[in-house]
Amino acid sequence: MALSPMDVTQFAAADTARAARMLSEVRSARLSGGRAPVAPRPVIEQSWDRMLRSGVDPEHDFRSGLLGPEEIRRRRESSPLRHVLPVLREALLSVADVAHHIMVVADEDGRVLWREGSARVLRRADGLGFELGADWREEVVGTNGLGTPAVTRRPVQVFASEHFVRSQATWTCAGAPITDPRSGRLLGVVDVSGPLETMHPATLAWVDSVAKLAEARLRELHTQSLERLRAVAAPVLARLEGRALVADRDGWTAAVTGMPYLERVVLPKSPEAGARWLPGFGAGTVEPLAEGWLVRAAAGPVPQGAVRIVLDLGQPRRWSVRVLGGAEDWARELSPRHAELLYLLAVHRGGRSAAGLAEDMFGDRARTVTVRAEMSRVRRYLGAYLEHRPYRFCEDAEVLDPHPPDPPYELPLTRPRGVREPGARAPVP
Repeated sequence: MALSPMDVTQFAAADTARAARMLSEVRSARLSGGRAPVAPRPVIEQSWDRMLRSGVDPEHDFRSGLLGPEEIRRRRESSPLRHVLPVLREALLSVADVAHHIMVVADEDGRVLWREGSARVLRRADGLGFELGADWREEVVGTNGLGTPAVTRRPVQVFASEHFVRSQATWTCAGAPITDPRSGRLLGVVDVSGPLETMHPATLAWVDSVAKLAEARLRELHTQSLERLRAVAAPVLARLEGRALVADRDGWTAAVTGMPYLERVVLPKSPEAGARWLPGFGAGTVEPLAEGWLVRAAAGPVPQGAVRIVLDLGQPRRWSVRVLGGAEDWARELSPRHAELLYLLAVHRGGRSAAGLAEDMFGDRARTVTVRAEMSRVRRYLGAYLEHRPYRFCEDAEVLDPHPPDPPYELPLTRPRGVREPGARAPVP
């Protein structure tokens, strides 16, 4: 029976045992270089390619040391995910227990911090090393419902032998990433897992919806924190003349005076009181205020100086941009999509149109709306160093790329079609 990759979940729901056998044949063929009865789904095939490049052993699982109880407790107390556990439990646990699933929540490092659900399934999970404190990063244990969504930054369902490591082929899981609405930073992954017979094609949509509810709850908490900061800021700003604003520790504006509302100001990673040059705001002074910062326009100029922009794309899921020079250096973690956009602009210093970037990233010049929306988000923190029509870095910004992706033209989610030469990269002095 010839099946397209997109038919796998429906087929598995109708005939779990047969689907598992077929996927075992697909996996064996892929590993041996033989002809498979059906192509793996693209998200799975891309993950397998990463595993083969990184040297994960498909026949023997590897388990790194478990975190101790004190470290688990410390991570739980410091993780923003603790605020959304009630949402996750209410939406997932009652159904998961009846369906013989378990709910697993891992932090951004792939460490299992919470694990709840069917006691019988929890015991089976122990045999897979799916325990509290375990490391389930994709590069450690292969394709799975915790590690793979963390890499792709999108929901992923992994069934039977779609798992790269053979010992996990008796399992099914569906995981979705949870990101911080303030910064876009990955906070962790929520996953629903169980034995093969518990597989259902709607599980992924269910888990993804719950992850979005959790993110909505985080946005609500952020709004409440801004309202508290606004109440503190109001009497302070009322006494000031000139331009000033109060922002939280992530740079989100709570209140302004003497200037148009600015949604966000880019603050240094570790701001200290004193004179600064802030992208989008200009010369100013920064002072601590409650749970945020008071930013006032400087009485005298703060020299911006020469600017060097460093893209660091060499570490998996640790992409960042640093701006060096002027009165302050600062850094920001990048999402996969923003890492791709800035890499392309670093390669094409003459600039790229929205249509050109769309072709580079998606192979479709018509997807300009997506490109413009993402570039608008990039300009919120890097706008002082970017120009448009076409999109490009400013001429006086020196762009360095000391840690390009491997291979240089292949980025986390897509392979830019406009960058063909393996040696093409931003200049390194």
